[in-house]
Amino acid sequence: MLERGSMAPDFSLTSDRGHSVSLSQFRGRKIVLYFYPKDNTPGCTTEACQFRDAYDRFIAAGAVIIGISPDTEKSHENFRNKYGLPFILAADPEKKVLQQYNALKEKKMYGRTYMGVQRSTFIIDENGKILDIFPQVKPDGHAQEILEVLNSQD
Repeated sequence: MLERGSMAPDFSLTSDRGHSVSLSQFRGRKIVLYFYPKDNTPGCTTEACQFRDAYDRFIAAGAVIIGISPDTEKSHENFRNKYGLPFILAADPEKKVLQQYNALKEKKMYGRTYMGVQRSTFIIDENGKILDIFPQVKPDGHAQEILEVLNSQD
């Protein structure tokens, strides 16, 4: 079970730019690791664009942003280009990292039960420890909420 103070599980995924991305490559910097259901959907677009609009403030706070969903690298590339997203989007089509971070949950829609991505965010410190967890995120205003936590750490 992941909780504040525990080590964040490392991973290696492919990014929207075709590069390998892992948590360990960002040691020494804070990481905002956010999980979202699907590129180009209303809630995910709102969340990503708010992270984009506040990007300079995240950089000023010493943080790297990594978004992860089960979409493909190509889907992420299109999403990034369409909305001018300056941060990393990583593809987890096998949903292994989603499972590691408890971001895969049973959902119900139209009487059907399925496993889907629960929108969630982890703030990870410079040493790889989890500073804070947001398990059920509302997209609108979330970037500002994360900035407030990052800025209160100083």
